[in-house]
Amino acid sequence: MIDSILEYNRKFVAERGYEPFVTDKYPAKKLAVLTCMDTRLTELLPRALGLKNGDAKIIKNAGGLVLSETDSAIRSLLVAIYELGVNEVMVVHHSTCGACHMSYGEFRPHMLERGIAEETLKEWEKKGIGGWLEGFHDTEASVRRTVAAVVNHPLVPADVTARGFVIDSVTGQLTEIV
Repeated sequence: MIDSILEYNRKFVAERGYEPFVTDKYPAKKLAVLTCMDTRLTELLPRALGLKNGDAKIIKNAGGLVLSETDSAIRSLLVAIYELGVNEVMVVHHSTCGACHMSYGEFRPHMLERGIAEETLKEWEKKGIGGWLEGFHDTEASVRRTVAAVVNHPLVPADVTARGFVIDSVTGQLTEIV
């Protein structure tokens, strides 16, 4: 697959397919969107929000979550705020999210089947992998927790607005949660 992508990329560059997407690093709408990495949202989310290339910083991870004060989602938001001028954050989770019911307990046998050693898993269990790979069970509650994690972060300035939504994974309809 990667070789096919590289072949396509060479043609894309040679034919100057990038020209419609040229912009700078600053989000035109001063907006960051924290959302899930779900493939259904790749094109649906920006279109449903009316965003074009260059309008917003889109930060994606499994579930669109903030797991700790120092995780990569918060790090990316802080860069967006202080380096790139973002002053609004949208947290957008989605319907039928796989992270809603994921758990380390489900991953563990698959990890063993794929060659991860039992000893390695035991080491990671001591490090808290169970909580780290745990999903959530209530999408709306997860949106509220994630927005609260952004708003209450000691390094996020009070003048940054954060709001939370659930997007329908099929229609793109947004429902505001907080």
